[in-house]
Amino acid sequence: MTVRRDFKEPARCRPDQVIGREELFTAAREQLGRGGSVLLHGPAGIGKSTVLRALAAEYGGAARTVLRCSPTESESHLPFLALADLLGLVLDEVSDRIPAAQLTALESALTGRGESTLQRDGLALRLAVLSALRALAETGPVLVVADDLQWLDPASAELLGFAARRLGDTPVRMLCAVRTDGQEYDRHLRASPPDTLAVRLGPLSRAQMSALLDHRGFTGLPRSTVRDIHRTSGGNALFALELGRALAENPTPPRPGEPLPVPTSLRALVLNRLEMLSEEARRTLLVASAGARPTLALLHAAGRANAEAETAQAAALGLLATEPEGPAVRFAHPMVSAALYAEAPAQERRAAHAALSTAASDPIERARHLALATTGTDPEVAARLAEAATLARDRGAPSVAAQLCLLAARHTPADGAPSGEAESLGEAEPATGDNAAAGPPSGAAPAGPHDARLIRTTGPSPEALRLQAVDDAITAGELDLARDIAREVLARTSVPAERVRAWIAVIDTAGHAMTEVDAIFPQALADAGDDPKLLALVHYQLTWRALLVKGDFDEAREEAAYSAELAARAGDRYTELMALAFQAQIETLMGHPDAPATIRRALEEPQDPRVACHHNGAGYSRFRWLIMSDQLPEARAAVTALLREVRRHGWVESEVHFLRGVAETELHSGHCGRALDLARESLRLARDTGIGEVASAVLTSLAEAAGGELDRALALAREAVEHAEEDGDQMYVSRALAALGHAQLVAGDAQGAVRSLRRVREVEQGLGITDPARGRWHGDLAEALVRSGELTEAQDVIDVTREQALRLNRESVLAVLDRAEALVRAARGERDAAVAQLTSAQDRLGKLGYGLEEARAAFALTQLRTGAPGPTSYDEAARLFRRCRALPWLRQVEAAAEARPAETVPTPVSPPDGLDSLNGLAAMERQVAALVMEGATNREIAARLFISVKTVEATLTRVYRKLGIRSRVDIVRLAAGRRTT
Repeated sequence: MTVRRDFKEPARCRPDQVIGREELFTAAREQLGRGGSVLLHGPAGIGKSTVLRALAAEYGGAARTVLRCSPTESESHLPFLALADLLGLVLDEVSDRIPAAQLTALESALTGRGESTLQRDGLALRLAVLSALRALAETGPVLVVADDLQWLDPASAELLGFAARRLGDTPVRMLCAVRTDGQEYDRHLRASPPDTLAVRLGPLSRAQMSALLDHRGFTGLPRSTVRDIHRTSGGNALFALELGRALAENPTPPRPGEPLPVPTSLRALVLNRLEMLSEEARRTLLVASAGARPTLALLHAAGRANAEAETAQAAALGLLATEPEGPAVRFAHPMVSAALYAEAPAQERRAAHAALSTAASDPIERARHLALATTGTDPEVAARLAEAATLARDRGAPSVAAQLCLLAARHTPADGAPSGEAESLGEAEPATGDNAAAGPPSGAAPAGPHDARLIRTTGPSPEALRLQAVDDAITAGELDLARDIAREVLARTSVPAERVRAWIAVIDTAGHAMTEVDAIFPQALADAGDDPKLLALVHYQLTWRALLVKGDFDEAREEAAYSAELAARAGDRYTELMALAFQAQIETLMGHPDAPATIRRALEEPQDPRVACHHNGAGYSRFRWLIMSDQLPEARAAVTALLREVRRHGWVESEVHFLRGVAETELHSGHCGRALDLARESLRLARDTGIGEVASAVLTSLAEAAGGELDRALALAREAVEHAEEDGDQMYVSRALAALGHAQLVAGDAQGAVRSLRRVREVEQGLGITDPARGRWHGDLAEALVRSGELTEAQDVIDVTREQALRLNRESVLAVLDRAEALVRAARGERDAAVAQLTSAQDRLGKLGYGLEEARAAFALTQLRTGAPGPTSYDEAARLFRRCRALPWLRQVEAAAEARPAETVPTPVSPPDGLDSLNGLAAMERQVAALVMEGATNREIAARLFISVKTVEATLTRVYRKLGIRSRVDIVRLAAGRRTT
C-alpha cells in the first residue's frame, strides 16, 4: 500500500493538538503574549477546548496564578459554583487584602454558609471579586481559564463580567471558550476585558481533518472514506474523530452509497430532541436524510403528504434549518441527517429508499435508491445501476460512477452480468466519457497516471463491473479505493484479461513507489500469456518501471515502442496511441532527434478522444515540446484547453498534472503570483488524492522561491528529495534536487546550491537526459559555482550545456547560459565583455517572454556596474521583479541597494608588476589578493567580482595558506615591500 505523504508548509512551533488551527492559534498566542485576553467561540465539538488547553499549557507557566473553571449544563443552576472553582483555593492567600465587608460577602457566596445573593450583597460581591483578582495580581500575572462559558451559572457570570470590565492595566488575562452556533458571542465579549480578541473556530478542511485523523491513530483510511467523514461531520473535529472510531470498531464497512455508521455517543448528542417529534414526522425526516437533495416536492412524491407541517415541527426543534418559504429541506448539521439515518431500523431505511426510487427525478438517484432498497442479486437492478454509472461518467462524476458500479456488481449474479452491459463494458464499442481513459502510474514523470483503463473487459461479470469501478475511482483520484477493489478482483477471478487489468490497477495506484510492486510484473506477464493485447498493456507498464525504477531511458524507449507495436498488431488503437505518446515524451527528455516524428505519429488519425486529453496522451506530449521549445503562448493555450476539458469530465488525475503545466508556463513567463496560486492549488489537490505529490511539491517549491517564501521553498524541496529517494524514483530525485539547489541559490547559500546541483548533474548524466530545457538548472549551477569561486568548473558546465542547447535550438537556455558566462567573465576581470554579454542576454530573454529570467539578468547587470565609474541604479531590476511579483528577488534588490557603498570602487586591475609570489595563486585568488592590496573591503570585493562575502573569506584563507601569511595586512605589507625593492 502506498503511504500517504503530506507536503506541509514549515511548522511554526505548533502543538499537535491544534492541527488545522495554526493561524488562529498564533493570533491567540500573540494576543496573550501582549497581555491581552482571548475568547474562543464556535459550535459544539469544533475544537475550542483543545485549543484552549494548548494555549493554557503554553502560557500557564508564565503566570504566577492560574484560575480554572469548566462548568457543565447539569450544574449551571447552582449559584456561585464557577466562582468557587476559580477562587475557592486561593482566597486564603488574599483574604487579608480584601476589605472586611467584601470578604464576608464573598466567603458566604463561596462556602454557602450564609445567605449571600446578588440581590442582597450585589455591590459588595462585585467589588470583592475585583479586589481578589487585583490582590492575586500583585504577586505576579494571573491567567483565568474558563471553558464552556455558556454553562456558567448566571451569578458567577455577572460577577466575572463586572470585574473583567474594570481590571484596566492589572496583569490579569482571561482565556475563555464558549459554544456558539452563529455569531452570538457578543454578550460574552461584553463580559470580557475590553481588549479581548474574539477567535471563531470554523470547520476543518478535508486535508486538515485527514491530518487530525492520522494524528489520533485512524491511519490507513481510504481518501474516499476521509471525504465521507469530512462531509458527514461538516468539518467538526469531535464528530470526525467519533466517526473514525466507529469505522475502526465496525468490522463491516458501509455498503457503497450508504452513509457512515454513527456511534451512539453522537446520536445522543445530535438527536436528543428527536423524541419530541411525532412518529410520522420522524419518518418524513428519515426520507429526507436518505435523499441527496431533499425538497418538499420530493417528500410529497415519496408519500409524505404532511411534509410541510412535519418539517416545520422539526425546524422548530432545531433539527432542520429550512427556510420558511424555501423548497429545500436542509438539516441543521450533516450529522443530524447521518445520525437519524443510523438510528432507523434497516427495514425502515429500505422503505425510505424504495419510496425515493420512484419519487426522484434524476435517473442516477433513482438507480441508487433502488439498489439500497433491494437485497440480494437482481439483474434488472444491476442493469439500471450500470446505465446510471455510464450517465454519471458522462456528467463528469467518476466518483459517483464508481459507487454505482460497485452496487451493480453486488446485485449481479455470479454467472452473468446485467442485460445490455455487453456493449458498454465488453469488447464491442468503447464507452463514452472517461469510461476507459488511461494512463501510467499516478504522479509519475513526465506526467504521471494510470492505465488500468487500457483494457476492455471480455465478458459481462461482477468482476467486469468492479474493474470499471477501479477505472472510475482512479479517474476520481480515489487510489486507495481503486487498489482495494483491484485486489478483491484478483482474489475472485481466474480470467486472464480481468487479472491483468487488476494487476495493472495495483501497479498504477503505487504511483512513484513502483519498487513496492516490482514483484507483480512476472505475475502479470504470466497471466497475459501470448495475447498481444494484454502483453501491450504490461509492456506499457514496464516502460514506467524502466524509467522510474531503473532510470534507463533507452530501455524505457524500447519498451514503449514495443508496447505500441504489440497494440497495433492486436488492433488496440487506444493503447498504441498512449504508447506512442509516452515514447515521444521519453525521446523529448532524451533530446532524441526522433521526438518530433514520434509526436506526429501519435497525432495521426484515427484518433481516440480519450487519448487527446489524457495527461500521458499526445496532447500533453505536444505541450511539453512547446514549452521546451520556448513557445510559451502556444504552450499556455494548449495546456489551458486540456485543463478545461478534464475539469469538465471530472478527471481529477489529469487535472493535477495539467494544473502543474499551467503553473509551469506562468512561472516561465514571469507571472510569479499566478504561478504560485496554481502551484499551491495543485499541491492541495495532490495531497488530497495522493496523485503526483512529489511533482507538485517540486513545482510549488520553485514557485515559492520565485514569488513566495524561501523557507517554504526549501522545506518543500527537501521533503520532495526525501520522498523521491524513498520511492527510488531517480527522475524526480533530480527534479527535487534542482528545486532545492535553486531555492538555496536564491537564499544566498551558494555552497549548498553547488552541492545539490552537482548531484543533479550526476543523476541526469546517469539517466541519459541531454535536453537542458527539461530541468533548466544548468545556469543556476554555473552561477552558484561563480559565487563559490569555482570559475573553471562553471565554464565547463556552460560549455557542455551550450553544445546540447545549440543542437536542440533551445534559445532561452542559451540566453541563460550567456548570463552565467558573463558572471564568469566579470569574476575574471573582463568587465566590458561581461556587460555586453549580460545586456544581450537580458534583451533576448525579454523577447522570448521569460520575464523572471530577464529580471535576473537586469539585476546582475546592475550589480556588475556597481563598481564602475558613474551612477548606478537598481530601479530597472526592481521594476522588472515587481512586474513579475517576484518577492524574494525584490527583497534581494532592496538589500543590495541599501548595502551599496557610498563611494565607487575602482575597476579591478591585474596584480602589480613584480609580485612574483602571486603567480602560484589561482585566477580568483590573484583577483582577490590584488583588490586587498588596493584596500577594498570584503563586501566591496564581493560586489566587484560578483561573488558572495563568504566566498571572499574562503578565498582569502587559501591565499594566506599559500603565501605563508596570517592576515590581509600581511598581503598589503608584502605588496609594499616588493614595490620598494
